[in-house]
Amino acid sequence: MRLAVVGAAGRMGRALIRALHEMDGVCLGGAIERPGVPELGEDAGVLAGVGPLGVPVSDDPLSVIAATEGVLDFTAPAATRHFAELTAQARVVHVIGTTGMSEADLAEIRPAGRHARIVRSGNMSLGVNLLAALVRQAAAALDADFDIEILDAHHRNKVDAPSGTALLLGEAAAEGRGIPLAENELRDRDGITGVRPRGKIGYAALRGGTVIGDHSVMFAGPLETLTLSHHAQDRQIFAHGAVKAALWARDQKPGFYSMADVLGLAD
Repeated sequence: MRLAVVGAAGRMGRALIRALHEMDGVCLGGAIERPGVPELGEDAGVLAGVGPLGVPVSDDPLSVIAATEGVLDFTAPAATRHFAELTAQARVVHVIGTTGMSEADLAEIRPAGRHARIVRSGNMSLGVNLLAALVRQAAAALDADFDIEILDAHHRNKVDAPSGTALLLGEAAAEGRGIPLAENELRDRDGITGVRPRGKIGYAALRGGTVIGDHSVMFAGPLETLTLSHHAQDRQIFAHGAVKAALWARDQKPGFYSMADVLGLAD
């Protein structure tokens, strides 16, 4: 399966290129960057540290995407909205690992699923998505006497909080409880906040150093606490998960999917 990587010169872009080089059944079909970056024209394989692949970094996404079977996208919300239009035109797979996307962003890209096969997740790790399934089960089994807190730790350069992974876990908890997340989440805590409201889902974000991604979901109840955790040791787990998602999506009908669908965990 020939796959294009957008944001090819970035940290995740290079990780995706390495994953495509390492995994069976896939190859790098194109590498895309925004106009003006110094890496334009460079061999994407050399850039990613795997040696020459004969794929130059391009700023012409339309022609690159048209020549491939899918796109791996860990960019920014505005860029992802643009790439969704192009993948819909080309009727290819679009794997979206972009974080910081608002409900308005998601509403804008969902129509592309009428023509493209879109897999979107706040975290492409197979382990994190299994964690989300366990959080959903735990939230369904434990009533509102158990407070839910999501701890989200990332490196100092992370620009969004809560992270996409934390929001993925929050959504899983809300689904388990059968409540809308937007109306039942606690984000800002400073000063005299008062007693914790019953049944709410809280977030705590830590940023510092080179932490790749540590996430825990705590169910704190009367006289006992249950904690479910995931610790990322290398960002290649996200890249490998994205490639697996693309291979799965190739044989699906056009639509908007999640990693739960990829793993067979969707209800």
